[in-house]
Amino acid sequence: MIFCLAFFLPLMLFLEPVMALGPEDSQFSQNFVAQAISKVAPAVVRIDTERVLERQPYDPTLLDPLLRDILGEPGLGLERERGQGSGVLIDENGLVLTNAHVVERVDQISVTLANTDECEGQVIGRDSITDLALVRLNGCSEVNGAPLGDSEALEVGDWAIALGTPYGLERTVTLGIISSLHRNINSLGFSDKRLDLIQTDAAINPGNSGGPLVNSRGEVIGINTLVRSGPGAGLGFAIPINLARTVSNQLLANGEVLHPYLGVQLVPLTARIARDHNRDPNSLIELPEESGALVQSVLPDSPAEKAGLRRGDLVIEANDEVVLDPQMLLKQVDQAEIGVPLMIRILRNGNDMRLSVKPQALPGLS
Repeated sequence: MIFCLAFFLPLMLFLEPVMALGPEDSQFSQNFVAQAISKVAPAVVRIDTERVLERQPYDPTLLDPLLRDILGEPGLGLERERGQGSGVLIDENGLVLTNAHVVERVDQISVTLANTDECEGQVIGRDSITDLALVRLNGCSEVNGAPLGDSEALEVGDWAIALGTPYGLERTVTLGIISSLHRNINSLGFSDKRLDLIQTDAAINPGNSGGPLVNSRGEVIGINTLVRSGPGAGLGFAIPINLARTVSNQLLANGEVLHPYLGVQLVPLTARIARDHNRDPNSLIELPEESGALVQSVLPDSPAEKAGLRRGDLVIEANDEVVLDPQMLLKQVDQAEIGVPLMIRILRNGNDMRLSVKPQALPGLS
């Protein structure tokens, strides 16, 4: 009897999970992607844009008679440039979230819904710093917004589903995982942006820009923005939905987003880098052997200059929060209010100092 129990017990343990699986659980395990898509796909749109440009003149002496017949007489004239991207409806009032570069300097916007209805789009506002824009639909009714998730709840390894119209191919879906979080866009060569991106291996191609990145529950967790080409190709990036939600609210209320700035160019400094620098007999300045955000330059007439910041200062705290690199300081600046003093702690020539800087609105945005 003891032998029989020992023989059958492992078999019972093996069979129990299989027997516990019901039809609904089995179906969900096979079709969670389809179920997630069904919640968001009706809110995914295609955005076609058009703008009129002045044709550049050409030298008629370089053309033979045949080409002149084809191109016409030399002169400026006008030409139409067309573009395409994706977007996602975020409410029932016809508001579409997309990338700023999709609708940049365009004269006409046509939006195609998932049910193939077409309507005119109007740019409510765009923010080049975060590459986000808000478009309102005109002439469309009975639209539904996609459910929005929480990008702060994401973990590396979570499922990621990208939707959009890559290369004009509508209703395209790709599947992958969250490969990394808080990927700084400056490390990708975009020095004019302020973004910590979601990195995914779900395929994102031209035309996917502005479309949603979705989790396994069918919630929008990001707005697809770019794909890495060349070395490292196959990496896609999306703007976290929490940031997109904040930006869209400001665009809806004010038509623009005001970004606080100090007016400094920063480079990361660590104790090791500082030691190597200080050992160089040709170095003109001795750096503090600590980690922080090193001021490389200060813009004239900027908030930083007015507060007394100088080249060579090492910022190690901002609003009582430790600063280990430039991104930590920029995060504090982004969270600061325009005109409200930001207290920073710096090291200068061996002295520990505190300065009060009043961030101002970043100029030159459009």
